[in-house]
Amino acid sequence: MENLSDDAGAALLEQLGVKGTPEELKAASRDFGGHGLALNLLGTYLSDVFQGDVRRRGEVSLLEQDEEQGGHAVRVMTSYERWLGEGPELEILRLIGLFDRPAETELVKVLRKPPGIAGLSGSISGLPPSDWSRVLARLRKARLVAGADEDAPDALDAHPLVREYFGQRLREEFPDAWREGHDRLYHHLTKNTEELPETLAKMMPLFQAVAHGCAAGRHQEALEDVFQRRIRRRKQVFSLKKLGAWGTDLAALAGFFDSPWRTPVNGLREGDKRFVLGEAGYGLRALGRLREAGEPMEAGLRLALEQGDWPNAARAAINLSELRLNLGEVPHALASAQRSLELADKGGDDSIKFVSRTTLAAASHQAGRTEEAESLFREAEAMQKDFPVLYSIAGYRFCDLLLEEGKYKEVVQRAGKALEVSEENNWLLELGLDRLSLGRAHLMQTLTEKRGDFRLAETQLGEAVQGLRQAGQQQNIPLGLLARAELHREKKDFPLARKDLEEAMAIAGRGEMGLHQADGHLGYARLYLAMVEQDRARESLATAREMIGKMGYHRRDGAVADLEKQLGKKPRWRLFQWIGRILR
Repeated sequence: MENLSDDAGAALLEQLGVKGTPEELKAASRDFGGHGLALNLLGTYLSDVFQGDVRRRGEVSLLEQDEEQGGHAVRVMTSYERWLGEGPELEILRLIGLFDRPAETELVKVLRKPPGIAGLSGSISGLPPSDWSRVLARLRKARLVAGADEDAPDALDAHPLVREYFGQRLREEFPDAWREGHDRLYHHLTKNTEELPETLAKMMPLFQAVAHGCAAGRHQEALEDVFQRRIRRRKQVFSLKKLGAWGTDLAALAGFFDSPWRTPVNGLREGDKRFVLGEAGYGLRALGRLREAGEPMEAGLRLALEQGDWPNAARAAINLSELRLNLGEVPHALASAQRSLELADKGGDDSIKFVSRTTLAAASHQAGRTEEAESLFREAEAMQKDFPVLYSIAGYRFCDLLLEEGKYKEVVQRAGKALEVSEENNWLLELGLDRLSLGRAHLMQTLTEKRGDFRLAETQLGEAVQGLRQAGQQQNIPLGLLARAELHREKKDFPLARKDLEEAMAIAGRGEMGLHQADGHLGYARLYLAMVEQDRARESLATAREMIGKMGYHRRDGAVADLEKQLGKKPRWRLFQWIGRILR
């Protein structure tokens, strides 16, 4: 059948029980070319195995799902394989099987370049143009190769099942050809791509090179020379901090695992196995897949401890604490943070000692241990020699604590200094967080000083939400949405407040972000109270109170008590209604 549109493909996936935002469902449809059979197999597999989570579509084997449903597609392709026999048609199909996307003309030429590769390009390396066109026409007539794309008429593509089937057959029957084909592509992409691309579009060939390098068995080389040096740029973490390319980055990391995200390939050194485990967990968390992130993070911590690598063990414990805090497991977050501090002091440098203290401070704050948290934040700040205030997530969290204490003027100064550095370096996450701190501080200033002018807060919070979206870390986006919802509520713009709350709760719900969910219910309670809908406010507060108690999120105990006090007072209009009923 003809390919489905993005909307139709998304609707099909949703009907099959796949869960995700409309944009994610459309992206999934595009990833699988809008092919009806592929989307049916994809949707069924996601619903059966991954509770319908569309974000896990990269882990689906269409061939396995087809076999479970009768193997109809495999039987058809097996018949075609026998009918075509060894020759140029079969080699073209195997060639396409080396790719997970349309094969660009330039890359096809690389594979056809003499000398031919037996089983892959032996009979097509010197094929005249007229014969090449004839063979392609035959495959297109059989619908084994897709029709020419107007934007890239010489590129080759096929149904996802066709790509997967013939790629698998090549790997099984001609393993040397499989490795040689990927090896050629790896070398071509690494040598003919800009050394240090500045945009995601220009960097995509390097991501492709990593995938081909891993398939060719060059795991260590692809990790060091391409992923770490040219994509991440080591300490710059360029692909994440400057481009926010979390999804693409995580997809590249998959090539370093035998079983994502559990078992790194044996072709890596032990220290690099720990690295890919930790980075995979970090990436999964950023994409809102919090429960999945725990396993590779814990495995990375175990490896670092076994190797006596105390600094990296401390980093792994820090990441685990952050993850558990996102999930609302406050006592566990505290324990991991305390462990990170002990490991950092045992054998870490100043930077890891600094981060471990801010991590413990963050967990302590959420547990309601404010004085301890502030002391740790200030201790960490004193350890910095090249910057006057905390920045990044640590700086935001310290500002969060200071705002809770009403110190909005100090926050304006701190966040302003941090923003200067973030703008100079173009750090996406830091830009969003600094503007979030400034927006919240300006909002508190407006309310405290009764100025009635929300323009500064509105500008900063709007830019904060936009910046946090660009940074791409899902666990941070609700921070901006919840703060902006508060602004809308104070301005009496209740529909916009509700809209931001709904989006924040949708993100938090999908990722099981417990603290954000509790804050969302508190936000609803305040919104309904402002709208004089007392019963709904009480329902939201009851949900928040229960969650806060279970999670040990004692930082919010005061907020719960304050709302309970406000809801204990009956509004005057209800009092008048009650008197009126008595008089009647």
